Amino acid sequence: MKYEIVSTNFNIDQSTGLMEDHIIRLTGYKSQKLYPKEFRLIKFCDPETGELLTFITNLTNEIEFNGLEIANIYRHRWDIESFFKLIKQNLTVKHLLGCSENAVETHLWIAICSYLLLARIKATCDSPYSITEIGTLVRVFALVKTDLKKLVTEPQPLI
Repeated sequence: MKYEIVSTNFNIDQSTGLMEDHIIRLTGYKSQKLYPKEFRLIKFCDPETGELLTFITNLTNEIEFNGLEIANIYRHRWDIESFFKLIKQNLTVKHLLGCSENAVETHLWIAICSYLLLARIKATCDSPYSITEIGTLVRVFALVKTDLKKLVTEPQPLI
C-alpha cells in the first residue's frame, strides 16, 4: 500500500515495544479517492515473540489513545478473533437450541466446558487421538462400561 508520512511522533519509548508512530495519508490513486482521511500507522515489536507488527487505524487523536494503547487494543482483538476461530473449528455448535441471549450464552458455555474436559482427558491420558476423535469415542462408547484411559489410548476395534 502506498502512503506518505504526514507527521511523526518522536516522543515514544522503544523499551515498551513501540517502534514507530506516524500519521499517514494514502497516496495510491484509488485508495486516495476511497479513503481521503488520514490514518495512524503504529509499528510494534512483540516482546514475547520478537515479531514486528504493523497496525493502521483511523484513531488519529494522540491525546485520546497513545501508540502503545492502540497496539495493545489491536493485539487483543486478534486474540479474540483467534478464540472465535477456535470455537468455530472445534466446538460443534451447528445450531443453537434457544434464541434468547441467556440460551445462547448457556449453550456456548456448555460447549466450551465440554471441549475443555475433552482437552484435559487428552492431556492427562497422553492420547494419540485428536480432541474431536476423543469426543466421538466418548459419544459412541457413552453407555459401555470401559476404562476411559484405555478407551482414548488404545485403538478401538471396528465393529
